[in-house]
Amino acid sequence: MVQDVPMSKKIDRALKDLKKALNQHAEAVGGNAVSLKKAQRATAKVAAAASAYAEAVHAKSGLGNPFDEMLQPGLEDSTLDSLKAEREAIKRQRDNGDEKPAEPFGEGVAQQNPEEHGKAL
Repeated sequence: MVQDVPMSKKIDRALKDLKKALNQHAEAVGGNAVSLKKAQRATAKVAAAASAYAEAVHAKSGLGNPFDEMLQPGLEDSTLDSLKAEREAIKRQRDNGDEKPAEPFGEGVAQQNPEEHGKAL
């Protein structure tokens, strides 16, 4: 017989927190009258718990974020790609110990086209 392999304590804790956040979110948005503030707070808690879970999984296994491939309703693919690239750049900086903040549109964009940088679209 195969026995269950015990989970890492950090992953187990993060999973419990994620489940709790999801349950609270379902309660906040599942009723007849939905409070915008409660829904927003619950959504923020789910996002934070999901990030904590992903970080615990990565720290233990080296695997990527299990939520990376999830679509976010209402956002275009180009926006999602930009957000993903920015998140990866921030993670690389954090992992490398860099203190300089990442440029939001890649390195040197402002220097390449200074007359275009900062113009409203």
